[in-house]
Amino acid sequence: MYTYALRLRPGADLRQELVAFAARQHLKAGAMLTCVGSLTQVTLRLANQEGPTVYRGHFEIVSLVGTLAENGSHLHLSVADSTGRTIGGHLLDGNVVYTTAELVVGVLEDVEFGRETDPTFGYKELVVRPAAATGKRTTRPVAPKKP
Repeated sequence: MYTYALRLRPGADLRQELVAFAARQHLKAGAMLTCVGSLTQVTLRLANQEGPTVYRGHFEIVSLVGTLAENGSHLHLSVADSTGRTIGGHLLDGNVVYTTAELVVGVLEDVEFGRETDPTFGYKELVVRPAAATGKRTTRPVAPKKP
């Protein structure tokens, strides 16, 4: 694994910047290792909801986790407001950096992430494949159990 460290400045859109970063770096299999920072607008798809929910104010990033690749990503964000109330969900466009967002992305060299529609719910879900001959074997993909 190797890593990238980056900082997003005020006004940047967290998701849009990550998607653009994955495309610029031609990421095949990235994972969010850490993220700290703050937002003035949070846009999430909450659990079992179809559309976005938007929050405005000042929020601290508590957690940003997920997979990142040039052909598709799946990221979840948790934030806390000034009272400590925490909200989280699926990261959408519309998460605006307030002061900073400091991120570290890990890149797995021996696998590639793909996305295929899972017929159970109709969402494009993660598929892990061996990468083109890298000569390395550090990641061990685990096949999902059959329902």
